[in-house]
Amino acid sequence: MSAEAKMLTWEDAVVWLREQPDQHQLVLDAYYDDPLTQAAERYVRSGEWQEVAKLLAGRSGKALDVGAGRGIASYALARQGFDVTALEPDGSTIVGAEAIRKLGRDTGLAIEVVQEFSEGLPFEDGTFDVVFARAVLHHTRDLDAACREMYRVLRPGGVFLALREHVISREEDLNRFLEQHPLHRLYGGERAYLLKRYYAALQRAGFSRIEILTPLGSAINLFPHSRESLRAAIIDRLSRYFPARALFEFLLGRGRGFDYLLSLAGYFDNRPGRLYSLVCHKGVP
Repeated sequence: MSAEAKMLTWEDAVVWLREQPDQHQLVLDAYYDDPLTQAAERYVRSGEWQEVAKLLAGRSGKALDVGAGRGIASYALARQGFDVTALEPDGSTIVGAEAIRKLGRDTGLAIEVVQEFSEGLPFEDGTFDVVFARAVLHHTRDLDAACREMYRVLRPGGVFLALREHVISREEDLNRFLEQHPLHRLYGGERAYLLKRYYAALQRAGFSRIEILTPLGSAINLFPHSRESLRAAIIDRLSRYFPARALFEFLLGRGRGFDYLLSLAGYFDNRPGRLYSLVCHKGVP
């Protein structure tokens, strides 16, 4: 698309993606397929959500799903027992607020939908026990303002999950990431920051403790790969160049060998746009 061409809406970009025969797997991996009820249920069963559920273990009450999109995480949070509010500025029937409302009706889950941006949350201080944002911070118009708002509406002792955020190692890497993104050229809504930029914004917002989940260290960031599918992919790739599959199966076994490889690979992982997640705790006075 030329610089002079009119950018598509986010809904139109997703519709275009769904119409491309060679992008079917990406559509499934991004949960853009229909029926939405099945896509949401697939998310609940994913390795990503199983890891998220562990982070939420022992927590209950009110949850805010920021930038809720089609509502797959709102659905998962409601299934987990939370009283869910979905914040989504886009009103579309495919990837926005209307899609979430229909998902709630079709599944019988009480998901409140609010159409607003994360930089100005229309809620009182300390309203929520959990604030959840999947691939949201890198889309915000003002990262610092968004982080301040997440902190403000969270109750003391609550947790903010900022999941699957795109990270770059150098500012010069941003253009390379954007050029590789399958939808950015269509709607122009992508962004990526240095990890220290996210961390600093969250610190300034007031979070007392911030845990960093690395790209290869958590199933949340690995998805659509699982730990096992990534292991299989690495063995397949190595076996193409070196005919020693049995040796690779042994060396990259399901135990410490593969764990060591992932930890080692993490030191050399500078892919533009790789995914990090941040688990942010609000202290109790």
